[in-house]
Amino acid sequence: MGDLLGPEPTLLPGDPAAEAALEDGQDPSAVAAAHPSASIAWAVLAEKALDDDQVITAYAYARTGYHRGLDQLRRNGWKGFGPVPFSHEPNRGFLRCVGVLARAAQAIGETPEYQRCLDLLDDCDPAARAQLDVG
Repeated sequence: MGDLLGPEPTLLPGDPAAEAALEDGQDPSAVAAAHPSASIAWAVLAEKALDDDQVITAYAYARTGYHRGLDQLRRNGWKGFGPVPFSHEPNRGFLRCVGVLARAAQAIGETPEYQRCLDLLDDCDPAARAQLDVG
């Protein structure tokens, strides 16, 4: 994020309805069903599954949120590289999904995927790994 010649940071618009539903304590499964493109809903589901030692379920939820986030990033001008700052709240759903995907991949011994996720987090925001307690 200090490269003056690099691309501008990508700042996702977020999904206010999904975010509000989660903040109101609605079931994350219902939120994901109602707002399937909201990475934040998938991130909450993935984190809960990982906390419950349901690693494969966490992996699947995180992978879904990751792909939905990639779609959103591309629609917002991201070309597969460049900053996606963790400090921008609407970016966190995607980044949280990448973090859970990394931890789930590590747990099942999928080392190449684990490393790809770490590299992606580092490319998006060098501070993200520490914020997400990954790696």
